[in-house]
Amino acid sequence: MATDDDVVHEAVIRDVLREMSAIDLGQTAPAMARRIHHLVREHSADPDPYLRVKEQTNRFASSLLPEVRERVRRARDPLEMAVRMAIAGNIIDFGLGAPVDLTTLRGTIDRVATAPLLGDGDAFARDLAAARSILFLADNAGEIVLDRVLIEELGPARVTVAVKGGPILNDALHADAEAAGLHELVEVIDNGADAPGTILDLCSEPFRQRFAAADLVIAKGQGNYETLSGVSRPVWFVLMAKCAVIARHLGCDPGTLVLQRRPAEGPGVAAAS
Repeated sequence: MATDDDVVHEAVIRDVLREMSAIDLGQTAPAMARRIHHLVREHSADPDPYLRVKEQTNRFASSLLPEVRERVRRARDPLEMAVRMAIAGNIIDFGLGAPVDLTTLRGTIDRVATAPLLGDGDAFARDLAAARSILFLADNAGEIVLDRVLIEELGPARVTVAVKGGPILNDALHADAEAAGLHELVEVIDNGADAPGTILDLCSEPFRQRFAAADLVIAKGQGNYETLSGVSRPVWFVLMAKCAVIARHLGCDPGTLVLQRRPAEGPGVAAAS
């Protein structure tokens, strides 16, 4: 994606192998991915190899918004349906090692509308009712468009959306939040870091202050679960379990829809894996 130059490909592979031979395997996969993608960008001189993909997925997800909004409007429980629709967008993930077929998103929307949801929706609703400020940690471009439907249900006046501070994979940046129209609806900030998920030690001090002060934190996607499942403050995770490691940690099968508050009993993902 970054270049078709075989010389650059070889240089990246050699540097990645060298880096992996010495890396601390106790850190999370997102921390490792951050370093690998730095090497790709340095060698290719492409600051954002996923830019075209992000623009494409934002446009495609936007075309589905009317249908998704109608599903939420007609639902017996609009909040739960909005959560489900946001989880549907979580399949737009170009960090899984396999191509993403956007046409399957329509089928995913149909499936998640009725699939079992692991978690406690009533507890989520109670926490929402008590929260004056909500920090919403976005995941991927495209996905962030469908997140808008959930944010509209949360009450935008009390929501702040956080995107990444720099390009990494197809994770959402300020431009993607604007493509979703979120800048017209809520305050949009960035976390000051260019890592998948939310590695607090790498994030800016202003973001860490917002993270600590928010009444409620909602974290989208598997990367946020990998990096935040062991933090001391409660976080609501909204995701689809996409791999065996995360599914095992959650106590479910791959492909399960998840709405779960942590910390719970047990270690974070890095310690458990």
